[in-house]
Amino acid sequence: MTHAATPNTTIADRQAFLDEIMQLPVLDTHTHLVGDRLAARDFWEIAHYFWLNREMQTGGYPANAADLPEDERIRAFLDAYRATRNTNMNWVLTRIFQDLYGIQLIDEASVREADAAIQRSHAAPGWAQSVADRLQIRRFVVNIPEHAEFQGTRDRAILIPRIDGRLGGWASEMASAGDPMAAYEQHKRTIDELLAGFAAQGCPGIMTTLPAYASRADRRAAIAPGIAKDEAMMELLHAICAAAERHGLLVQLFLGVERSWCGTAVPANDPARILKLTALFEQYRCRFELVVASELNNLDVVQAAWNFPNVHVGGMWWFNFRASTYRDVMQYRLEALAATASSLVVSDARCIEWSYGKIALIKKLICEFLWQQLESGWIERETAHRVAEEWLYGSAARRYGLL
Repeated sequence: MTHAATPNTTIADRQAFLDEIMQLPVLDTHTHLVGDRLAARDFWEIAHYFWLNREMQTGGYPANAADLPEDERIRAFLDAYRATRNTNMNWVLTRIFQDLYGIQLIDEASVREADAAIQRSHAAPGWAQSVADRLQIRRFVVNIPEHAEFQGTRDRAILIPRIDGRLGGWASEMASAGDPMAAYEQHKRTIDELLAGFAAQGCPGIMTTLPAYASRADRRAAIAPGIAKDEAMMELLHAICAAAERHGLLVQLFLGVERSWCGTAVPANDPARILKLTALFEQYRCRFELVVASELNNLDVVQAAWNFPNVHVGGMWWFNFRASTYRDVMQYRLEALAATASSLVVSDARCIEWSYGKIALIKKLICEFLWQQLESGWIERETAHRVAEEWLYGSAARRYGLL
């Protein structure tokens, strides 16, 4: 890493650097945007975003808020909004309304003003593109084919189809079949046909989440009666990686969220989670992108990318989307990985306004982190700028075939 002399900095220098970062292009690598309804329709579609809602409930917002009379609902929202002013999602929400609508949420009248403004913007044909342009968000990734045709924007979404719904079913069928090998061979043919079709459509890869698994990719199970479901899943992952290699596709793995412990999704820190997959990274030449929601696995994915050049690391997903996690992750990645092997943007947004707000936070955090590295003399300004470009856009754009 280049050591540069500590520059004589000023507030103006720092602001100029922030302005540079804010104007860099962005690729949002994971969203739930739907092509024909990119913009929020009303205030509540923004205010009831899942992650904000979770934090608001820590401030007393009722779980049944959507069922309350409007006046009561607004009062409950404002009480919880004030109580959670310290949280990241509150910062994002505040930024959305200040930047996009010029509104501060201070009383009932401001909430109603915001609702009217959102209804107007939803009806404006160019709104979604104008929101994206404010932060130079060039492209978005979706995982559902029907969602990819974006309306009112210059480009359609990048489609990386998710197959986790099928993967779980295939593994269950193998585990319960009287002839697991026959089931496996059929699923292997299906996988090859499916991925060949995705490649023919121009998709850069496929995406899947994975539940907790005791199996290891380096220990091949006997595909025979009695095979456990997670052993079957690991054998299917071998088939998926082999097909991805044949058809030139990326394999995106989203890891660290568990739904089996209770009715609510929770983060699960498994210190062996990435180790159990390393034989896949070693055996197959397809590229892998690892996205994790569990804090303890953030260093593990960096180590995997350090060891295996076909492994790249993605953005902060689910419970990892916090300022503290970003700071740690950026330090891990700056020290160990070429910036071309790392992306930092996963908005998980369900409307264009939340993609804007969360990317505003990401850009602020990148700027603050890299500025500290500059002031400490660890990197030069040119290097900081190049790292930010890759983390925000270049790495993902190259991985998805845009560059």
